[in-house]
Amino acid sequence: MSANRPAAVVVLAAGEGTRMKSATPKVLHAICGRSLVGHVVAASRELDPEHLVVIVGHGREQVTAHLAEVDPAVRTAVQHEQNGTGHAVRVGLEELADTGAALDGTVVVVCGDTPLLTGETLKRLSDTHAADKNAVTVLTAEVPDSTGYGRIVRDATSGAVTAIVEHKDASEEQRAIREINSGVFAFDAKLLVDALGKVRTDNSQGEEYLTDVLGIVREAGHRVGAAVAGDHREILGINNRVQLAEARRLLNERLLERAMLAGVTVVDPASTWVDVAVEFEPDAVVHPGTQLLGATRVGGGAEVGPSSRLTDTVVGAGAVVSFTVAEGARIGESASVGPYAYLRPGTDLGRKAKAGTYVEMKAASIGEGTKVPHLSYVGDATIGEYTNIGAASVFVNYDGEAKHHTTVGSHCKTGSDNMFVAPVTIGDGAYTAAGSVITKDVPPGSLAVARGQQRNIEGWVARKRPGSAAAQAASAARQESEGER
Repeated sequence: MSANRPAAVVVLAAGEGTRMKSATPKVLHAICGRSLVGHVVAASRELDPEHLVVIVGHGREQVTAHLAEVDPAVRTAVQHEQNGTGHAVRVGLEELADTGAALDGTVVVVCGDTPLLTGETLKRLSDTHAADKNAVTVLTAEVPDSTGYGRIVRDATSGAVTAIVEHKDASEEQRAIREINSGVFAFDAKLLVDALGKVRTDNSQGEEYLTDVLGIVREAGHRVGAAVAGDHREILGINNRVQLAEARRLLNERLLERAMLAGVTVVDPASTWVDVAVEFEPDAVVHPGTQLLGATRVGGGAEVGPSSRLTDTVVGAGAVVSFTVAEGARIGESASVGPYAYLRPGTDLGRKAKAGTYVEMKAASIGEGTKVPHLSYVGDATIGEYTNIGAASVFVNYDGEAKHHTTVGSHCKTGSDNMFVAPVTIGDGAYTAAGSVITKDVPPGSLAVARGQQRNIEGWVARKRPGSAAAQAASAARQESEGER
């Protein structure tokens, strides 16, 4: 537990986000496998706060339900009317007070639309706040272009923050300042509660501004300090789809850089996309055009891609997966998948097994060394070890009302163009003939032949299609054959 553990973190997530032009509340838009507010909550949890409360407003039912899924311990407080950031924080503190929480220590306030903010930066803010014995500590950033941002004005001697001046109100000298306000703060809890009661609404918006707290505590003789973010891009807020895409790109770059520094080869980072929960082992290789989503894990020495999308899928060490879509699948060590394979939920491909070209699998357990090389569908099935499934085979699992299971044993050889009509069992070591429709169990070591006898009707084309190209070709072939005799 951190020595500077905050009493509370308050996440501001009540805004409508009209510029997103979406029926989805802004903070529920997702990048890299997590909602905007989900990223902020995850970063806040790294502070190990005693309490974490999210202020909800627009779309509060959706936001509250989402938070209950991603972090059930989060409390929510409803800001029924959007009366400013100061009002939102006051609503959050009142919610905690109603639970009997006695806030003593630090309260950190963060914005719910800053998905690039890291727990490390929040810890730096909290540590600086404690070390400098500040009443308020502002998270700031030095940006290349500060146009439009509130400037941080410091005391030349002490370095204390003396003002946050909005761009429209700044002098030419102040506009040259590149240090800006992020909207993220650490407060002394008791001073914050007292100051919020003094915030006025006599401004152009008629709202309670959280930034007014800084002037109130400073006038009371308390120190206002700042902590500078290591990377100014961390404080970027999301207001439209363009900024959403930019944040997604930046976070993706961060995740890939972390993976590469840990021993993963990413051939083309510009065309590779990963989610925050994806895990790699050293010496994994990711080829261009690949998306790794959800809780996907890639083992050491495995190769994924090119042009593959894996969601919640485990790839064993040394496996090769190319031009593949997989969802909720397990791919064993040294297995081979693709190209152009589709592994649906419940697929468990064993060690050294193969799901080849144009193969689809669903709810299928495939044993070690077993091969389904091409053009086949395997659904609701269990296949043993070192079996070969012939090309163009279909496991017929659905009768129109219910799914049924097929079992194929170990060391079987099934012919091409087979239909296995479930429920049916093929015993160990059995063979099935090409073109068979298997509707009955096949005993171990047997050969199953389930097809009609071939019958050739001589002269049918000449009688039924006289003068056709086929008839002419057949006539020429007969004449050539008779001439040879």
